[in-house]
Amino acid sequence: VQLEESGGGLVQLGGSLRLSCTFSERIISFNTISWHRQAPGERRELVASVNGIGSTNYADSVKGRFTISIDNAQNTVYLQMSSLKAEDTGIYFCHTDRLLYGTHNAPRWAVDFWGEGTLVTVSS
Repeated sequence: VQLEESGGGLVQLGGSLRLSCTFSERIISFNTISWHRQAPGERRELVASVNGIGSTNYADSVKGRFTISIDNAQNTVYLQMSSLKAEDTGIYFCHTDRLLYGTHNAPRWAVDFWGEGTLVTVSS
């Protein structure tokens, strides 16, 4: 399976962006899919996650501004970001700790799987 993030770019303070994390094969089930970000010179941090029953979790710094959602038909997880701040700048990575994909006749596991990231730059 391949995982591709998209939707990053340059946005002004207070603006919005929607990031996409698309899996190349059909998702059968998963434990958690999450978005992380890494600012220059900083450690990678969890931004938002969704689990297999739809429960979501957010970092305190993005609560009320970011929304994670999943479109099962498109095998895509989104991160809608609004009221963007300068400190939201960074590379955003999609991650799954455990995901079952493929067909019911030939399922396969992806474990601790990261995308290559998409850059978000918030300018003043």
